[in-house]
Parts: sequence; structure tokens; C-alpha cells
Amino acid sequence: MDPPGPGDQGEASQPQTLEWRFAQVFGERAAGEDVQEVDIISAIEFDKSGDHLATGDKGGRVVLFERTDARDQSASRRELERQDVPITRHPEFRYKTEFQSHEPEFDYLKSLEIEEKINKIKWCQTANNALSLLSTNDKTIKYWKVQEKKVKRVSVMNLDTSQSVGRSTSAGASTSSSKAPLPNGGCSDKLNCLNTGLSFPPGGYPSLRLPVVTSLEANPVARCRRVYAHAHDYHINSISNNSDGETFISADDLRINLWNLEINSQSFNIVDVKPTNMEDLTEVITCAEFHPSHCNTLAYSSSKGSIRLIDLRQSALCDNHSKIFEEHEAPGSRSFFTEIIASISDIKFSRDGRYILSRDYMTLKLWDLNMDSGPVSTFQVHEHLRPKLCDLYENDSIFDKFECCLSGDGLRVATGSYGNVFRVFGCAPGSIEATTLEASRNPMRRQIANPTRPTRTLTSFTRGVRRGGENQGVDANGNSLDFSTKLLHLAWHPTENSIACAAANSLYMYYA
Repeated sequence: MDPPGPGDQGEASQPQTLEWRFAQVFGERAAGEDVQEVDIISAIEFDKSGDHLATGDKGGRVVLFERTDARDQSASRRELERQDVPITRHPEFRYKTEFQSHEPEFDYLKSLEIEEKINKIKWCQTANNALSLLSTNDKTIKYWKVQEKKVKRVSVMNLDTSQSVGRSTSAGASTSSSKAPLPNGGCSDKLNCLNTGLSFPPGGYPSLRLPVVTSLEANPVARCRRVYAHAHDYHINSISNNSDGETFISADDLRINLWNLEINSQSFNIVDVKPTNMEDLTEVITCAEFHPSHCNTLAYSSSKGSIRLIDLRQSALCDNHSKIFEEHEAPGSRSFFTEIIASISDIKFSRDGRYILSRDYMTLKLWDLNMDSGPVSTFQVHEHLRPKLCDLYENDSIFDKFECCLSGDGLRVATGSYGNVFRVFGCAPGSIEATTLEASRNPMRRQIANPTRPTRTLTSFTRGVRRGGENQGVDANGNSLDFSTKLLHLAWHPTENSIACAAANSLYMYYA
């Protein structure tokens, strides 16, 4: 369903404000427990069906979760009611498996240490009941296949020691020797072992049992199928799968490369913004994403706050964009921080491909691909931090890269902020939904009554709630500011109102 823009007509019914509840948490931190740097989650991604969830961390590990409450979708509601199947309140997930995707490396040519941190994860099309995904760190992309394998184990190898000792004694074997026998009947002293006079009774030892091979239940096993390396001089900031199921793109600060999943020996450079003289460099690529259904269309954002739409059919090297989306600043509003906070950290297409959601430091913006004059909606995420931009610049927090996501129906958007909170906004015409939730077991505990909440009109395009902005020491809900706890990564379930978000090493899930 399309999220209607402010110019759309026929706003007959407004969607109700969602009431969010805690669902699950994985890796919850105990009070006072220190978080290891390698355990901090750095990427979250649902697959297209929403039945699997993947997370990556700074230690180079990928952890997979699978949905446990899925029912037979072919059964009708009447059949389910007749079978008295309980209606599940929310998606429930369980740990499936994990694997080490990347290891720390060292580039000897550039004397550069390459971190194992997972920057992005993207799911690929499923084939033969095997899960496929791409994961990348700063330099290397890997294609993983996770499949159920039956593990065989050798059991019943043990010999009954009480019976064997008794029988060997009656047979004249020496049990007082201090030398312990080696596995498989070996002996550490070969000369003495040959002259012990050990004799076997007729018929052998009845307590000697042959090993038995048993087949255990199927366990998921991850295998790296391909490695795509040595194609980026700068750090990879994003990867995106094409809807054709055969190709994907990878982007760094200055270039976007097009790969075929089956070929890891070469890639094609389709966007190159590197100037002849690096002193003339004014902007860099911050994120790139394929259109969800048009395999020839992709968008990429820049550090100057613009989004460029390119068509791969125009030329082999797409230096010229087909459309550009940018918001022109108001006269006299420019400051030292203007260009820094305008840098876009993440972009996402809506599920139908008509809208692009972008996140810069202070705001979320929703863009209509058919209207490049400006965003159709702007959501203030943490406007109360604007007076503290100088402090945020001093401690480098102003360079934090927050992600964003859209609901499957396109009616809501979400992004993170400081204090381990994330915000959910309604983007239907006239919607005033602006919910602040904390990544904890009680997501609503930081909400406070706000009788002076300002009214908002469609003409203002403002979706944020400017609360607490005049108080330099508190956040939007009256709590003290903590820039060390920030919620950078989150993902919206593709078909249901369920959000997964990362707070340090903990994965929290909420539903509405």
C-alpha cells in the first residue's frame, strides 16, 4: 500500500496510533555487566518473507534467528478456528545458528588494518531450502549459504571397565601395571607390551562392543560459497541485491560496483565520483540501494544531502543521474554544522518502490519518486539537540550514522536516537503519530505526559514533537542526555508491525 503524500485526496480514515509492546530480547545485558566491543551489533536485516532475521556484530560474527510461530498459510481462517489454533500475538523468533563471517586482516601494501566488523547484511533468494546471504566488512564481501545437514556421530564405543578388568585378571593379564593403555588397545611400551603373556579367552570378550554410527537431527551448517574482494579502495558502506536475483551492488565513498553473484573475479564500475584532483572532492557516496522491483534503477545518497536516481540502461558508466532529490536550505540559515548534519546516513525504498526514506543527522525525510522538488514529509527526530551541536561535534557524535526503515504497508517510518530510544512516525496525511520508545523490556517507561504538544498541519510537513528543546540538559522526554548509548540499527518486519533493534549487544523486538 502506498503511503499517501500530503497532496493526495480522500483521507477518509486515519490509521490509529500503534501501541507498541515488548516481545523478545536476545543477549540481554545484566545490570552492571560490561559489554565487550566485539559483541556490539552492527547490522540487522529481515529476509523478504520475514521468517528469518540476521544480525552482524563488530566481532565479524553473523547470527541467524528463525520464526517459530509460523502456521500453515494455506489453511483458511475457518479451518484454523475449527482446529482451535491459538492466534499468535506477535512474531516469535528463536536462535538458529551463528558463524564467523569475517576475520581481522592486514593490508600490507597500504599498512592498513582491516576490521572484522560486519557493516551490512543482505538476504538473497532462497533455493533448495538453503538460506543465502551476503555480508561485508570494510573491504570484503562474502556470499554464505546456510543449509540443514544431518550430522552423524559414532557412539557406544566404551568398554565395560568392571567386566573387562575382572576377565583380564582371570586370564592372567597384569592389572597392577602403572602404565595406562592408549586408545584402540595401544601400549606406550611396545617391547613390554609384546611379552605380557596376554591371552584371549575362547570366544573373545563378551563385553567388547562395536561402535555404532547414529544420525542426529539436522543442524544448520554455514558455508562460504564466494568471496568478492579487492574491488574497493575505500571502506564499503552499503551492499544491495537486485530484483533480478543475479546481481548486486557494493558502494564505497567514491565508487559503486556491480557484481554477478556467480562471478567473484570481476565487477563493473557503474558510478565513479572521484575527481581528477582529489583536492576538488566536495562530496562522497554514503549509501546505495537498488529499486525493489525495477532491476535497472538504483539510488545513492551523498554527504551533501542529495539523493540521485540512476538508470543502468542509459550508459555503462552512470555519471549522469536521471533524477536528483535535494532540499534547498533557507536563506540565512547556513552555519558551520549545516553540511555535516545534512549528510545522509541511510536510504530505503518503500516496498512498492514509489517512495524513498532518507535519514540525516537531525531528520527523516520521505521523498516521492514522482516529485523531485522536495520531500513530501519531514520528521524531526531529535530537534532538542540542535543547541548542542557544538558539544556533539567535539565528542564526534555528530558523525554517528543512524539507519531508518519503513513499515511494509508504507504507513509508518522509524529510526533511532540517543539514550537507546527509537522513534516511530505516521506518514499518512494528517497523521500526528510520533512515538518514542526505549530499547528495554518496558519501552514506554520514558514517555511523559505532554499537554502542550503543538498541533501540526500538512503544510508544515513537520512530524516531530519539539519537546524539551529549551532545556540544555535533558532529552525530548526530560531525561538526562547520554550520547554513549545510541540506537543506530533497526529493521521493520516486511509484512507485520514488528521492529527489531539493537542496543549495544542486545537485540530487542517489539510488536504492535
